[in-house]
Amino acid sequence: MKFFELIVISFGVAMDAFAVSICRGLSMSKMNYKNAFITGGFFGGFQAFMPFLGYILGIQFSDYIVSFDHWVAFVLLTVIGINMIKESQDNCCPIDEDAFNLKNLLVLSIATSIDALAIGVTFALLKVNISFAVMTIGIITFITSFIGVKLGHDLGSKCKSKAEILGGFILIAVGTKILLEHLGIIG
Repeated sequence: MKFFELIVISFGVAMDAFAVSICRGLSMSKMNYKNAFITGGFFGGFQAFMPFLGYILGIQFSDYIVSFDHWVAFVLLTVIGINMIKESQDNCCPIDEDAFNLKNLLVLSIATSIDALAIGVTFALLKVNISFAVMTIGIITFITSFIGVKLGHDLGSKCKSKAEILGGFILIAVGTKILLEHLGIIG
């Protein structure tokens, strides 16, 4: 996997966390940079850990599916992308009084990083350098989540669905590219 593809995938999987961060920013009457930093840390940390976990799981059975791994990568990325696009239609950002408590951030971090677990399985099948991949995903998710909190506070919910749609299309495009490369249609 090329560096550019990894960056694109990193932004794609970060879009769920970005959208939720926007919602978190909506709940603030006054911008709190500490909460934005903590949110970015939680989301970035989980988005980095889950692909690592998926990679470990994927390595366990990669020898058994090497002949059709490109189809697995294509299907996983496409399903994740379609789900993100579907979720973009839900314009509701639940706001609660304690949006930044640790329990809420933990639950949201896990929920937004489930897709990254599947990405990690894909990384195992494609023999990606997992250390560099999780570092890249974690940093990009941290930055986009921090910005998401700020944007949510400043702009409201206008950006949420657009971010999820963009992330969905990015993942579908990367999955399609992987499939077409393995089938020899593109180089």
